[in-house]
Amino acid sequence: MQLKQSERKQVKLRLGISGASGFGKTKSALLLAFGMTNDWSKIAVIDSENSSASLYSDLGSFNVIDISAPYSPERYIEAITLCEKSGILVVIVDSITHEWNGSGGCLDIHEKLGGRFQDWAIVTPRHQAFIDKILQSSCHIITTARRKIEYDIDKDVNGRLKVQKFGTKEITREGFEYELTVNFELINDNHLARASKDRTGLFMNKPEFVINSATGSKILEWCNSGTNLQDAREKIKATKTIDELKVLYNQYSGWRELLEYDFKLQKDTINTKELLLNPKSFSSNGHTTTH
Repeated sequence: MQLKQSERKQVKLRLGISGASGFGKTKSALLLAFGMTNDWSKIAVIDSENSSASLYSDLGSFNVIDISAPYSPERYIEAITLCEKSGILVVIVDSITHEWNGSGGCLDIHEKLGGRFQDWAIVTPRHQAFIDKILQSSCHIITTARRKIEYDIDKDVNGRLKVQKFGTKEITREGFEYELTVNFELINDNHLARASKDRTGLFMNKPEFVINSATGSKILEWCNSGTNLQDAREKIKATKTIDELKVLYNQYSGWRELLEYDFKLQKDTINTKELLLNPKSFSSNGHTTTH
């Protein structure tokens, strides 16, 4: 057992895109993947959506693995393994909804076992093996998931039953989002996306936008940065000019909020040193002169 300073090394992306049918999940995933690879031949789509990925073959010559029922966790694991052995850089699992809610998926397996609570002891390890495969893969993984509208039935002030809409929910096992690096929700058929989970700091609390190849390039840069906050703070502290500080400010665009104090402190330090090294900046009464 050893206590050591935390360090973020280069990582593989685990990104989710969810939305209703027709909102552009597949195309968004493909464009993002291309931004990460600049090579369509290094992208593979595990397609359980009736060959919908092939509709975008005009974008480039990416690879496709078509999956039909039964949508068991093991079939998805086998497909991801094939991609890894084939030298694929980015795998798009389109979609994970079928592994959970499709014919032969986890809910169907549970129902056929009898639908009892204790039957989850058999199903859960199989589903977890699928999740572990995504998390431990040597490839960057992009998943898509369908969303459904959530409703609840309540009583109004007069005691009458009423139906309330509570937004949308991903059709997969609850909690999957927490395993991801980034999770985008497509909010309309104009393909606008917003981040519901973001460990990169690049997209959270930002205006809605359309996912494209530039999004992938931006995320890849973060994945490959192989640094941590302490490294960033040391580099900021080592700068000697405002121009050097500006370079780092642009480099760590995703961490600006976390590093705001460090940038300000170093800027003040550099300005103070420049004033001390340039006596002409001071008047005889000790105040700085302006020109």
